[in-house]
Amino acid sequence: MSNKAETRKFGFETRMVHAGHIPDAVTGARAVPIYQTTSFVFDDADQAAQLFELKQFGNIYSRISNPTTAVFEERVASLEGAAGAVATASGMAAQLVAFLTLLEPGDEVVASSQLYGGSITQLVHTLRKFNLQVRFVDPSSIAEWEAAITPKTRALYGETIGNPRGAILDIGRIAALGASHGIPLIVDNTMATPALCRPIEHGATLIVHSATKFMGGHGTALGGVLLDSGKFDFSRYPSIAAPSAAYHDLRFYDTFGHYGFLMKARAETIRDTGACLSPFNAFLLIQGLETLSLRMERQTASALKVAQFLEGHGEVAWVAYAGLPSHPDHALARKYLPGGPGAVFSFGLRAKKGEGARARGRVFIEALQLFSHLANIGDVRSLVIHPASTTHQQLSDEELAKGGVAPELIRLSIGLENVEDLLWDLDQALLAR
Repeated sequence: MSNKAETRKFGFETRMVHAGHIPDAVTGARAVPIYQTTSFVFDDADQAAQLFELKQFGNIYSRISNPTTAVFEERVASLEGAAGAVATASGMAAQLVAFLTLLEPGDEVVASSQLYGGSITQLVHTLRKFNLQVRFVDPSSIAEWEAAITPKTRALYGETIGNPRGAILDIGRIAALGASHGIPLIVDNTMATPALCRPIEHGATLIVHSATKFMGGHGTALGGVLLDSGKFDFSRYPSIAAPSAAYHDLRFYDTFGHYGFLMKARAETIRDTGACLSPFNAFLLIQGLETLSLRMERQTASALKVAQFLEGHGEVAWVAYAGLPSHPDHALARKYLPGGPGAVFSFGLRAKKGEGARARGRVFIEALQLFSHLANIGDVRSLVIHPASTTHQQLSDEELAKGGVAPELIRLSIGLENVEDLLWDLDQALLAR
């Protein structure tokens, strides 16, 4: 009988449970241990020197690497089909680490205008402090993407599913455009997760996640992760290929090949910014990964039922969910997200005489009984927020409209509750006075 175990390609759910870990050889522990330590003992002076010179793999300090965190990194990389991953303290940290590793002062980024508000703030204000410029484009217009590219452009950036309006990124076309200019496409895959879409399969180079959301799934741990396809030629990027003054003139691309970007991110950017994931949070996120596809299937199916219900409700003006044929990106959703476009979407409350959209939003929010009113998504519990009366309350109606966040917009993140209970809760809140 031949042994085929070594050549078998295991399925998504099997890797979701097992990838990156074997039972502890000393204790026999089946679950991933929490290595809650700041640092690691060296065998001798020679080993210490080898580790610090990156001539030997191993652990030095948990700000750079940790065995618990390594399991999380390897598991996500396996699920995304990436060459490797580096975990970070949050999704915002993953995004910033990607840019600080890749870019040099004076470089430019072309980004989708349909992004999470915190990402836009980081791109506009934080990157400016590093002399990095960003040009925003309509994600549905390839012509705008191409027109925005200049000789200084070093990255294209977008979200698989835009937050909160649900725009679907045409990953294949934008990745091809980037490839024709020698520019990598960075995709935030937080809202889809690898259970619904794997952007690397469509040509993306780098992936970022807020693991805080669906990967963790329980609202208990902050975390992020940065992944590299390992397929992009970074030889023309000085940040990766040139001698590194911060690491005794090491050439990361020449030394580590398709791992060069991630090694640079870990050994320099994470080391110097301290944006690392804690071992305990890595452990919590691993627990979430073990049920990822099951939760995404259920939550996405419930989201479609909720969106269909709202689309037919008399108190609802519009629904922006790409799972509905009425959404302009419905065809793209079927192409890139055949399992459904996730569990987060927005809708608009119908206007009433004598009642402003912001006031109506507050009445609706306060009438809900099952939905938790907070600033997060991806929880097993259903969540809701009305940006115009909370996160964006300082903006005028005109400013809200310019940012794609209408005063009547409500964002929902659908959880694991019985969907009939969610429909009841939404209906009674919509009818509240």
